[in-house]
Amino acid sequence: MTLPVVLDGNATLVSLIQPLAVRPGFVATPLPEVRVLSAFGYVASSPQIYEPSLMIVVQGSKVACLGPRTFEYGTGHYLIQALSVPFKCETFATPEKPLYGVSVAIDRVLLGELVQAMGPVTGHESQVQTPESMTSVRIDNTMRDSVERLLRCLHDPLECQAMGQARIREVLYTALRGPQSGVLRALVEQQGQFARIASAVTYLHEHYDHALNVDTLASCANMSTSTFHEHFKRSTLLSPVQYLKRLRLLKAQQLLVAEGLGVAQVALKVGYQSASQFSREYKRYFERSPGEESSNLRVPA
Repeated sequence: MTLPVVLDGNATLVSLIQPLAVRPGFVATPLPEVRVLSAFGYVASSPQIYEPSLMIVVQGSKVACLGPRTFEYGTGHYLIQALSVPFKCETFATPEKPLYGVSVAIDRVLLGELVQAMGPVTGHESQVQTPESMTSVRIDNTMRDSVERLLRCLHDPLECQAMGQARIREVLYTALRGPQSGVLRALVEQQGQFARIASAVTYLHEHYDHALNVDTLASCANMSTSTFHEHFKRSTLLSPVQYLKRLRLLKAQQLLVAEGLGVAQVALKVGYQSASQFSREYKRYFERSPGEESSNLRVPA
C-alpha cells in the first residue's frame, strides 16, 4: 500500500510528536490519558485490543479489521474506538516516513459532562442506540488545531499541569461536534443500549478470568439474554463468547511477554481449565504457540 503524502497541516503535528516518541510503539506522556505512537517499518496484521480512545494518525497509515469491516485511518484521519474490542491491525510505515500518532483516552465521566453541557441534539445521530464500536473520521481543521494545542501542552510542564485536562477536554469536545458524534453520545446515554453494552464490556474486562456466561452479562447490562446477545454482536461484531475468548487470549499474550510465566500458569490465570485447549486456541488466534511467544517479542502495533 502506498503511504499518503503528509499534508502541510500535519507537518507541525509530526514535529511535535517526534521528540515524545522515544521508542517505537506506544509511549506514555506526562498526561496519563495521552500516549504517542510511532512505527518505523511495516508491521503485519496482528490481534490487538485498545482501551476506548481517539487514535489520531498524522503520518503513515494503519488498517484495522473488525469482523467483516475494514477501517483505514491514515494520515489526516482518526479512529474512534468507543468500546474496547479485539481486532486485527496492520501498520504501514518506512524508516524514511515513519508512522506517528497520538492516542487520547475516552473518559466516560468527562464525556458525560460534555454531553450534558452541550445539551441534546436533533437528527439521526442522536437516535443511534447500538452503533458499531469503531469508526474512522477525517481530521478537519478544528480537530487538527485542538490536537496541536494538546501536543504543545505536553512540551511545557507548567502548561501541562495547569491546562492538560482542559486540552484533553477540548479534543473530546471537538470529536463530539464531528460527523461521528452519535457513537460517543450513545456511550454515555445511560438508558441506551450501547451504554449498557459498554457496562457489560467493562464487567468482562474486570472478570475475564472467572467462569462467565451470557446470562450473567445480560443481567449486568439489565437486558434479557436474547436482547443482550443481539445488541452486543451489533456493537462489537462478535458474540459474547467470541469476545471473551479473544480477550482471554490477548491477556494471556501480555502475561507471556511481560512476565515470562509458563503456559499452564498463564492458562489458569486467564480462566482456562485446560492448558491443552488454551494452547490450541492460542495458536489458532496468533498463528504461533504460546511456547513460541517469548521468542517472538515485538513492539505493540
